Amino acid sequence: MRELWNLFSCFFKIGAFTFGSGYAMISLIEREVVDKHCWFEREDFLNHFTLAQSAPGPFSLNAAAFVGFRVKGYWGALVSVLGLVIPSFVIILLIAMYLTDIRDNETVNAAFKALRPCVVALIAVPCIRMFIKMKWPQMIVAVAALGILLVSGISPIYMLLLGALLGVALTYFRKS
Repeated sequence: MRELWNLFSCFFKIGAFTFGSGYAMISLIEREVVDKHCWFEREDFLNHFTLAQSAPGPFSLNAAAFVGFRVKGYWGALVSVLGLVIPSFVIILLIAMYLTDIRDNETVNAAFKALRPCVVALIAVPCIRMFIKMKWPQMIVAVAALGILLVSGISPIYMLLLGALLGVALTYFRKS
């Protein structure tokens, strides 16, 4: 029961204090899951991060579900997702109730504009950390994939599918 509470409070804190997309949560999730609670080794976390990113649905919910399931099975997944979702739900509900009063407030608009660079930094930091921990062949593939995406304008979904297929093929050929 204590482990379920730890999962809930961990993801509740992440959900309550993160602005931006699920990618802005990566560094907080990594710090909590790997460094603080030691539920994952760093390499294992990166593998689950990749899986959560490629699974359908919002990344942050997938990550919470994967961590929760790993720690405490189905109940852990449910508790983790609830912990992540409840703060956002309550905040959005309150904003929706009172937004008409502050919609044109210059101070509120300025605060949201000031948060934009913070969200970019929250997304960039874990990406840079992950890049630094890669081996040279992985770095080359990552840079090549980024270059292809920037130059060609194709959807990142196709790049993810290609990466998944190549990963499966490499694993298959290494085993045989």
